Amino acid sequence: MSINSLNKLLTPVKNAPRALLDGLQRNLHPLVGGLQDYNPLLEAIDTARFVLIGEASHGTHEFYRERVKITQRLILEKGFTAIAVEADWPDAWRVNRYVRGLSTDPDAREALAGFERFPAWMWRNTEVCDFVEWLRQHNSGLGLEQQVGFYGMDLYSLFRSMEEVLSYLDRTDPVEAHRARSRYACFDHVGQDSQAYGYGAAYGMARSCEDEVVQQLRDMTLRLTQHPSAPSLARDEFFHAQQNARLVRNAEAYYRSMFRGRASSWNLRDSHMVETLVALSNHLTQGAVVPRMAVWAHNSHLGDASVTEMGDRGEWNVGQLMRERFGSDAFLIGMSTHHGTVTAASEWDEPPQRKRVRPGLEGSWEAVFHQVGTPNFMLLLKEHPELQNLCEALRLQRAIGVIYRPETERQSHYFYTHLGRQFDALLHWDETCALDPLDKGLAWHQGEANEVPETYPSGV
Repeated sequence: MSINSLNKLLTPVKNAPRALLDGLQRNLHPLVGGLQDYNPLLEAIDTARFVLIGEASHGTHEFYRERVKITQRLILEKGFTAIAVEADWPDAWRVNRYVRGLSTDPDAREALAGFERFPAWMWRNTEVCDFVEWLRQHNSGLGLEQQVGFYGMDLYSLFRSMEEVLSYLDRTDPVEAHRARSRYACFDHVGQDSQAYGYGAAYGMARSCEDEVVQQLRDMTLRLTQHPSAPSLARDEFFHAQQNARLVRNAEAYYRSMFRGRASSWNLRDSHMVETLVALSNHLTQGAVVPRMAVWAHNSHLGDASVTEMGDRGEWNVGQLMRERFGSDAFLIGMSTHHGTVTAASEWDEPPQRKRVRPGLEGSWEAVFHQVGTPNFMLLLKEHPELQNLCEALRLQRAIGVIYRPETERQSHYFYTHLGRQFDALLHWDETCALDPLDKGLAWHQGEANEVPETYPSGV
């Protein structure tokens, strides 16, 4: 029976079964804020090459803070040398240059200034800023090949990535730059409006640029085969250009697919993220030594979609694809919260607000965890078969992205999951607070005052 069919049969339960609560209490690891909190997690990660660290929202302070703590330990104790985040490649590359001592940016705040596109607070916030400074300090005494890099894996920077390709070719091969500029001129008629391009190409109102972007990526890839033993820094700069060409190809397909339905565009986006992770891993491999990488993104990208309602809709995601490709070398971590505050917008492109997060809906995993009685804890699902079985039941799970609409909580922010197989580990904080943006506006400070009252019907 499909998850959609089961949705019609399942009704929320006020209280979780006593056996479930007792089993969770027996198997949880309390998170008390000490240095040793994540010892069991690092033991469970063992030799995994890719550690995917999710979040239940893009605006929760604790999720960012604890993800940083885990990543720092992976770097210091497990030899991780790359961090790939749910961000545009060119903006993250600027940060990468800063943490490796290669840029003229005076500090982390300035290095993060490239994150101008909504939602800027996802990366322009105090937690990321402090971590970027820590990375730069960590790298300062290391050679380039031993340093930890910071990379983006998203695909929204269609026109910015074209500019990066052309800038590289202008410096290294003016003839090829002229050829690339002619190909990318195919997009000139939309004035750097990626959605206008997608709409026109999808409905036959404008010519598709697919052939041009594919040919440009082929040429860039051919250049790499002609110079396989270039110095490390030169290889990095070329890889940056090649990755931008890859992003242009995939973004072109993504924006055309946006008007064919959610599943098609979602799948293209997450496939691009995995393609980026694989390309980055290949680039950073040194002889027989393969890199180990921390991946930061939302739970909806990093939990295994095949055991959630997403899979029933025909969607796959990074977590599922990485498990299928790398098996136990991919370790999936999710995060959750029951209530508190969050930094989010009410509509796309609106300023961020500090919004109050409603208590988890009855019958949801968040409500179950609230009933356990331990405020903050970790579940090592992969390590304990009993725990996996306890969390096998189909329940609602909350997902808050950059938009939060408490007035339509159930429809906008919940989907069904088999938690026991969705993640290898789950971290829960009962009460959390809003992420602190670097650029607070008036709306952020006034956000909670404009909220729908707590008495608003929870089933809406």
